Formats: sequence, structure tokens, C-alpha cells
Amino acid sequence: MAEEHPGPLSGMRVIELSSFVAAPLGGMTLAQLGADVVRVDPVGGGPDARRWPLAPSGRSLYWAGLNKGKRSVTVNLRSDRGRDLVAALVAAAGTVVTNAPPRPGLKYEELRERRPDLVYARLLGHRDGRTAVDYTVNAEVGFPLVTGPVHHDGPVNHVVPTWDVACGLYLAIGLLAADRQRAATGRGHRIEVALHEVALATAGNLGFLAEAQLSAAGRPRIGNDLYGDFGRDFGTADGRRVMVVVLGERHWRDLVAATGLARVVSALERALPADFSRESDRFAHREALGGLLVPWFAGRTVAGLEEAFAGTSVLWSPYRAFEELAADGAALLRAHPLMAELSQPGVGPHLAPGSPLVLDDLRVPPAPAPEFGEHNIEVLAELLSLTPGEVAALRADGVVG
Repeated sequence: MAEEHPGPLSGMRVIELSSFVAAPLGGMTLAQLGADVVRVDPVGGGPDARRWPLAPSGRSLYWAGLNKGKRSVTVNLRSDRGRDLVAALVAAAGTVVTNAPPRPGLKYEELRERRPDLVYARLLGHRDGRTAVDYTVNAEVGFPLVTGPVHHDGPVNHVVPTWDVACGLYLAIGLLAADRQRAATGRGHRIEVALHEVALATAGNLGFLAEAQLSAAGRPRIGNDLYGDFGRDFGTADGRRVMVVVLGERHWRDLVAATGLARVVSALERALPADFSRESDRFAHREALGGLLVPWFAGRTVAGLEEAFAGTSVLWSPYRAFEELAADGAALLRAHPLMAELSQPGVGPHLAPGSPLVLDDLRVPPAPAPEFGEHNIEVLAELLSLTPGEVAALRADGVVG
């Protein structure tokens, strides 16, 4: 058996009051670094308890995937006694992460009265308190209107909740920064991250907003082409498609050399005229360059491309469906050190990711997500010194699950 190593956040306790993606991901990130993260849900589970995708058993793979390695307590949050119990847990732990609307007794000011050095990290939709989710925020900041095929009229949404993911990681980073300052000063902190602001900041950081302000022409839809350089998808002889990307002169030189098209490309430069060592010229003439490369890719299989590009800097990859990653006993997933066999109650054994963070060459393997209320007795005994009989009485009164 491999030796277990305590994570760098060993000793940190976090109460998580959350649902859906961002806050649960923030909590799971902390748990994978060694923190004891206790997720508190309503009795029977919260609004994300049955979120798709589902296992054949009907259990939510989404919920299980975002709550690995946590402990679970279920409480009647509509009752005064239930909220008081959760407030006591927060006070004992000293740290909370949440995207839940503040309930009476669980507002920051009330919790801080119980624990003056509280670190309280909260996710908002909009800074002014208006609700929002990833899909509405994405619509607001413009990305769906520059995504999709050329000349497509309507918006094209993405399927990855990008802003949720980024927001969850911001939450974890902000919480750790506040915890570090608390250790140095003894002061608690309230951290707030708004989903809309994360999306807006990203659009600004990547230059999308500045471009819109400084350029008269709007950013066009260009399908699968890369904006500002050469990159696009190609079909292969074995019926696959691959993505090829150039992000600098070296990548371009290696692509031209590997394809054996140097003389043809030089002739095209002279005829246009153009200088394909420059990103702007590669982008401006991407259709002509793509036309040169289409027959070369069409005449080779993916295996042939692997051979042709071996030892070069060419950036490329075949497109794979999720089903392909799971084919042949999930051979591709099994070969990746991030993935490990996980036996999830109610779901069964499957390959799941651990933490992508590698510390001192050590990887944190995946741990099962808890059953709802699995740790009621354990957590209430550890944090609040309640006996099993006292927990049983709370259960009989409908205060805990």
C-alpha cells in the first residue's frame, strides 16, 4: 500500500454550504489539498442532488464528481434549531465557503459574532446581489456571439461551464489568501467573488473588451480557425479530424518542414506578396494556406501524422469523443496518471480524476463523494462534542437527516 502523506492544508476545516459547480469545486479543491471539508445540505439533498449526467442507477455523476473527498452533514435549514446547529459548526471550523442565499442566523455578520476571526468566502451571481448562472453570464459578456461557424446568425453557447470553474478556483484562492492573513494577524475576512465579474475580468484580461473599444470592426466568427494566427481542423485519410495550431514562427517552420511544402509556401509568399513568418500574414491568408495543407492531411492517417510530427514543435491533436476516451476498457484514461479507480456508492467502480496539482511529485488520488448525511454523527461529535444519543434526538426531531 502506498504511503499516505497529509496534504498541505491538513488541519484546516471548512464548512461548505453550496450547490451546483463553482462553490462545490472550490470546496473540493481545498479537500484535495488536505482540508477537512464538510458539506452541509438540506435533508435529502440540495437542488443539485439529481443533476445530470446520471449513472444507470439514477445517481448524479455530476454531484459525485464535484464532491469527492468531502464529509456530509444534512440539516433542516428551514428550522431555527437546524440553522443554529450549522452556525455552531461554522464557529467551530472557522472557515466557510458558500453560494447559498444568507438565511437567518447564517449571515456573515451573525456568524462573525460567534467567531470573530471567521474566514467567509461567498460566491455571488452579480455584485449587486442579482442572481446569475454560468450560462446567463456567458450570454452577457459576448462570447456566444463570436463563437460558431462563419455567417451563423444566432448565439452559440459552449457546453463547459467555464465561469463556474474559474469562479470556484478564485474562491479557493481567495479563501487561502484570507486564511494566510488570519494566521499572521488574527483577523478574519469576508471574501466575495461574483460570477459575472470573473467572466468580465477574463474577457478584459484576454483583450476582448479592449479590442471592442479600440477597433471599429467587431471580432468576426471564424469557425474552428484560430484568431490572430494559423490554426484550424483538417480531415485525415482514416476519417478522423485533427486540430493544428501555430502560435509562433518556430511552430510554423516545423509544420512547413514536416509537410514538405516549403517550396510551395515560398511561392505563395512571393505571389501574394506575404511574409508567413508573421502572425498577421498567416491569419490574413489562412484560407490559402489551409488549401495547401488540406490534401496533405487528407492523404495521411492519424498514425501517419504521429510519425510525421514526432520530434517537432507542431501543435496538433486528433479530436476524440468522450466515448472514445472510455472505449476498450477506458484504456486511454487508464494510461493517464491523473485517473484512478474509484468505487462510488450508488454509482459503482469507474475511473475518476484526482487533483491535477502535483506537489513534490505526489498526486492526490480521488476519494469517494459522501452519501447525504453520512457523517452526521461523526462531524457533530468532533466539532460540537455531541453524543450519538444527542444526535439521535436531533434526528428524531427532524433537525438533522
